[in-house]
Amino acid sequence: MKSLEYKTNLIFDLFFSIVIMPLLIVLGSVYSWWQISHVFTCLTVAYLYSCYFVTKQLNFPQLILSKSYYRLAGIIAIMIAATYCITLYPLPKIDFVIPSMSEYQTRVRDYNVAITIWFMFSVIICYSVSVAFIKELYHRKLLQGIAENQRDKAELALFKAQINPHFLFNTLNSLYSLVIGTSPKAEDALIKFTELMRYTYVTAENDEVSVGDEIDYINNYIDLQLIRLNGCTNVVRDCRVDDETVLIPPMIFLTFIENAFKYGASATRKCDIVIRLHLENGVLRFETENRIMKRSDEFRKDMPIGISNCRSRLSALFPDRYSFEIIEKDNVFVVHLQINLFKNE
Repeated sequence: MKSLEYKTNLIFDLFFSIVIMPLLIVLGSVYSWWQISHVFTCLTVAYLYSCYFVTKQLNFPQLILSKSYYRLAGIIAIMIAATYCITLYPLPKIDFVIPSMSEYQTRVRDYNVAITIWFMFSVIICYSVSVAFIKELYHRKLLQGIAENQRDKAELALFKAQINPHFLFNTLNSLYSLVIGTSPKAEDALIKFTELMRYTYVTAENDEVSVGDEIDYINNYIDLQLIRLNGCTNVVRDCRVDDETVLIPPMIFLTFIENAFKYGASATRKCDIVIRLHLENGVLRFETENRIMKRSDEFRKDMPIGISNCRSRLSALFPDRYSFEIIEKDNVFVVHLQINLFKNE
């Protein structure tokens, strides 16, 4: 995808540099300015080229979508002021025999030059903004396609791997009847496992679930993991949400929690895993922290694949509305994730 975006950007840039700008120079008779002032001609052409690339980097569609109107107005004001300053460049006066005619012809020429500069500036800004909106629309279409493709792959994988749900849950109920009274831990573990499986099957066809249900799922997963770890691994859970009915994609945090247990848990050595999930005013903050208990080379070999998949899913689901940071220091691995769940904020 990055390669495709790079090629698209290159095509637009080359088209502007080789076709649009030379055409404006010819139509605006900019080549005639060379006889008046070499410095002014070079300065104006360089400024107009820079207008395109600066506008492109500022990404006007993102400023509009994020409602950064004051910043947008400030940028436009600066660009207009800079263009106005270019039009005030002191050009040599036209020398006629009659002084009054010299002054008149000079004013006419300066006026024509200023009009040409404003015209070229307007065309360049319109082209640049149009290209930015086309690229933004294209980018969002690509992300939507990626999300749909990943969802289709996940559904296909589930279809290939799944056992008939009725058979599965009937079997689990039968197993539960066999372990009743044998061991409280076995009963609890089987109940939690059944809830995990039911949640996985029920949410497989849903695009969103409530954050409260997702927290229950996480807690069941943690409790099952702790059963096999013989009390050596301590899990610190910090879940605080202001609205448990807020909808989020199902199992969006599972990979990070799985990695925390896979690489940071031990059944023989004391260790801690910290899992935090906070939701306030539509801003979701998630964090895991654990010491790396496996060998560093094995850890670094396995981790990038899962992290890369998570980045792709987040980019497809929350374009430009999330921040994701990984910190590894002194053999401690920390994941920071923040998502703005509401598009209009």
